[in-house]
Amino acid sequence: MTLEEALAQVPIVAIIRGVRPDEVEAVAEALYSGGVRVIEVPMNSPDPLVSIKKLAAWSDRLVCGAGTVLSPEVVDQVVEAGGQIIVSPNTNATVIRRTVERGLKSMPGFGSASEAFVACEAGARHLKLFPAGSYGPGHVKALLDVLPKDATVMPVGGVKPDTMADWWAAGARGFGMGGDLYKPGFTPEEVHVRAKAAVAAVNRLMQSK
Repeated sequence: MTLEEALAQVPIVAIIRGVRPDEVEAVAEALYSGGVRVIEVPMNSPDPLVSIKKLAAWSDRLVCGAGTVLSPEVVDQVVEAGGQIIVSPNTNATVIRRTVERGLKSMPGFGSASEAFVACEAGARHLKLFPAGSYGPGHVKALLDVLPKDATVMPVGGVKPDTMADWWAAGARGFGMGGDLYKPGFTPEEVHVRAKAAVAAVNRLMQSK
């Protein structure tokens, strides 16, 4: 499954920061059964490359990769682990270019129009507005007037099912969700319930367009 195919089904990236390798498959199954198709394992989680390698075996039904990627060397490590996406909290053209060169999809974090254009020029097309709560939907609406038409803006940071509609109306076409879906200590059952609620909210938005 490609990132584009996965996001076309459900435009949510689940950020499972803090997940352990011994629980990652149960968490992933809970997310998948709840409708989520893209999973990010942040690099500041315990043994993240082990978790990514486990999820890479699910590539026929899930897209997985690493988050909090800050250097091109980590991109190479994620490639070896079988990851498909590289997510960063910042706009680092070197990381983006290495990601594109290695055949992975880049999802860099940005805040300003300048950062968004740097990311696009380096080869990224899925732009993570982070932290979204600091900017608001109006920021997305203004940016989309000038960004390349094939760029997708995805708010990350503070996004909840009951706030998705405002972002969607502004032109966002995807969401990154962390603590509202998973935190260390959540049971797979809790993750499943939260995933279902998020997916139901975004499905309503997709059906209304």
